[in-house]
Amino acid sequence: MQGGIPGDLFDDVAPAHVRATACLAFDAPRLSRWSPQDWPVQPDWQPTLDAFWRSQSGASLAHFVQSRLQAGAVVYPKHPLWALQLTSLSQVKVVILGQDPYHGPHQAQGLSFSVAPGVKAPPSLRNIFKELQRDLHQPVPQSGSLEAWAKRGILLLNTCLTVEDGQPASHAKRGWEQLTDALLAEVAQTVPACVYMLWGAHAQAKAELIAHATRAQSSSFVGLREAGLRPREALVLKANHPSPLSALRPPQPFIGCCHFSQASAWLAQKELSLDWRL
Repeated sequence: MQGGIPGDLFDDVAPAHVRATACLAFDAPRLSRWSPQDWPVQPDWQPTLDAFWRSQSGASLAHFVQSRLQAGAVVYPKHPLWALQLTSLSQVKVVILGQDPYHGPHQAQGLSFSVAPGVKAPPSLRNIFKELQRDLHQPVPQSGSLEAWAKRGILLLNTCLTVEDGQPASHAKRGWEQLTDALLAEVAQTVPACVYMLWGAHAQAKAELIAHATRAQSSSFVGLREAGLRPREALVLKANHPSPLSALRPPQPFIGCCHFSQASAWLAQKELSLDWRL
């Protein structure tokens, strides 16, 4: 479930032979035990993670997920923090915010909207590719994996980072949101210029958090120009969720939103480049 559309994948679960291929490409996609120490991330994310795991919310989340695993629940993905392994904080240029990991076998990677290699792209991802093709005249990607984006500074972050098989939002409001809010705030306070793509009401609810963190950090600097620094800048782009249920509907249709070209143009003004090719 990406961005709050529970039925997004029910008609697109990969057939058996595709699942077998995906299993070879992305071995053991389920979470086997609760052990954040086994989930490597880029070092500049670690202070935020350490503070969270020491908090009451972190302890409560750890207890919940561990208890579900002990009860035999099938939990995805294998590496809940994989987005933080592929994209360092210092590298972030764009944030694309989702909601839940996909809840079907061999689908979730730990990257918002992305599916494992060999798995058929679900409807929302197909609409993302359709808009990418329309906006930037790029060919439709052959794979639904967005790993290449993550490695170029596009943080593909879900607000909830685990889910149980076939049960969308099963781990929502258990503590992940406190961590991912802290991560979003860290980006807004640290990255000099960042584009936030907020698709759907769930993602757009984070706009105030982003704006507050960006303003607070920028206003806290003393003598920015004298120090050769600049205020934090954010471009917040909003559209409907790319699900077929909303992609073409008003008030902000996803198809035709031109977010990819807008992001590239804004970053170019900051002397930053971004490659959207997949």
